[in-house]
Amino acid sequence: ATSVSPTLPPAPGDGYTLGVGASLYAQMPFDPLKDFKPVGMLAAIPFVIVGHPSVAARTQRELIALAKSQPGGLSIGHGGNGTAMHLSAALFAQMAEVRLVEVPYRGSGPAALDALAGQVPLAVVDLPSALQQIKAGKLVAFAVTSPARLPMLPEVPTVAEAGLPGYDSTGWFGVVAPAATPAPVVARLNAEINAALGDEQIKAAMRNLGVEPAPGSSEAFDAYIRAETRKWAQVIRTANIKLE
Repeated sequence: ATSVSPTLPPAPGDGYTLGVGASLYAQMPFDPLKDFKPVGMLAAIPFVIVGHPSVAARTQRELIALAKSQPGGLSIGHGGNGTAMHLSAALFAQMAEVRLVEVPYRGSGPAALDALAGQVPLAVVDLPSALQQIKAGKLVAFAVTSPARLPMLPEVPTVAEAGLPGYDSTGWFGVVAPAATPAPVVARLNAEINAALGDEQIKAAMRNLGVEPAPGSSEAFDAYIRAETRKWAQVIRTANIKLE
């Protein structure tokens, strides 16, 4: 999310001051649901649950059974406390009713590297960090966290279809404007964003980075933010996730 200082006056709602992001903070000097007006989503970021080949499981169902047979005996790396990968791991553990030891890293790359080396048996990472190693058979891909399979890993099921119906954990980025921004300005910005996301070169470039273009209306983005806020607040409370 944008960094906003409580000592600065609110930015003008003129369409020239915008924020891009999606982050979790312990405390914020603003209310993201009241102080911003959603303009449009930019990208959805799917993750993949991977494991070292030494893990005695090759499917998600086998992995869940293994974790239940040894509560707290498996660790899972992720890209850092408060990241979407962290929350993906927490939601997986809650829905699968297993106890995993969560290991935070400074980014998806280091988590994937330690899974590759067997330093952690499991990890939730972004696609670019693990795709080549999955294709080479050096990492086992149990499932992707998105609601649909990924074009670059069509053989890997989603977490939902592999045994946890309703699971959906996708990172995202979007554009917001100050709450005072007039509706016609928001509509114009939304239209321009969607036009850019429809460009074939832009779509190809985004997918090469492991993200999916996510065009849509400002109203749909607003509803999505509110739904995500409710959903993850519950996951955070249940997992007792705290950020210092």
